[in-house]
Amino acid sequence: MTVTVRSFAKINLGLRIGAARPDGFHELLTVYQTIGLHDVIRVSVGRGSGIEVQCADARVPRDESNTCFRIVERAMRALEAKRRVFIEIEKRLPVQGGLGGASANAVATLLGLERALKKRLPAAERLRIAAEVGSDLPLFLVGGTVLGVGRGEQVYPLPDLPAMACVVVTPEAGVSTPKAFAEWDRLCGAGTPARQAAPRLRDSGQVSEQPPAEIRSAGQPGAAVPTRADAKLTVSSASDRMNELGCGLSAWLSEPYSSAPSGFVARGGRAGNPLLWLVRAGIENDFEQVVFPEYPELREGKRALLRAGARYASLSGSGSALYGLFASKAEAVRAVGRLRKRGWTARATSTLTRRAYWRQVVAG
Repeated sequence: MTVTVRSFAKINLGLRIGAARPDGFHELLTVYQTIGLHDVIRVSVGRGSGIEVQCADARVPRDESNTCFRIVERAMRALEAKRRVFIEIEKRLPVQGGLGGASANAVATLLGLERALKKRLPAAERLRIAAEVGSDLPLFLVGGTVLGVGRGEQVYPLPDLPAMACVVVTPEAGVSTPKAFAEWDRLCGAGTPARQAAPRLRDSGQVSEQPPAEIRSAGQPGAAVPTRADAKLTVSSASDRMNELGCGLSAWLSEPYSSAPSGFVARGGRAGNPLLWLVRAGIENDFEQVVFPEYPELREGKRALLRAGARYASLSGSGSALYGLFASKAEAVRAVGRLRKRGWTARATSTLTRRAYWRQVVAG
């Protein structure tokens, strides 16, 4: 039996880079948001042993360096299963695009493998394996709006924000995440005033100082979210300041909308989409400081999205994909037309709530 799974992309609603850690990673703070663009993963099992990865895109590795290969290796050991696993990756998302394509592919493969084997890993084991394979993977075991801290693998499911129209621009250039981090370190080491990990929202008195009581269940079929008991998933060397901000932001977003900044409410923002409320708080993607000077066309892509009517535009992850949030589907469709006329590769989609994410993951 072949199991087909949709591998949805994510965007980053802000991304703050903190200090480098002894393990070579950086402290991160970001709000992940799943969106409707996706790859398609097909998983089947047969007699024998081994893992075979197939993909028509020559840029996708087919050996043990592939995230799908690596997650299957670990999952098969954990499930004590001995079968030959076939993975077909139908790429629709850009490679090195900052949309989490490879990470989403791996999680989709894991979900498909469980169905094909008719076996299921415990939620905590799923998360442990996902975090071992890559920092972005755990968010795809939650879906919707997700707070990421630590190196991005420590995930807090946030109250779902309503779906919002989105346009994604995918330039031809691919950005190497390790190179982008190296440039960030060079920028900071040179004494250039990069933005610090200061909690802007907390400083303005608009977030709670109390961390969430626990990392709550996502409450959707197949969702897996760590709790306080999963101590091994908590990064012991985390920066206190970054974690305080992460917990504070999580608590702030968990409050009723009446806790929105009073000035924003006075301007009628309370009746608008909370996604715009979030981005108007001033969140930014730190990678723009090092990626835009290296790839000026990406800065121009962000400007093009804003000129096309985006209420907010940003680089996603380390790029190269950019996205814009729009007030309506009609505005997004019109923007795609304008952008394509100017030579940009653009697609209209929408953000995916957690419920919509899990409803659509397994293809019918």
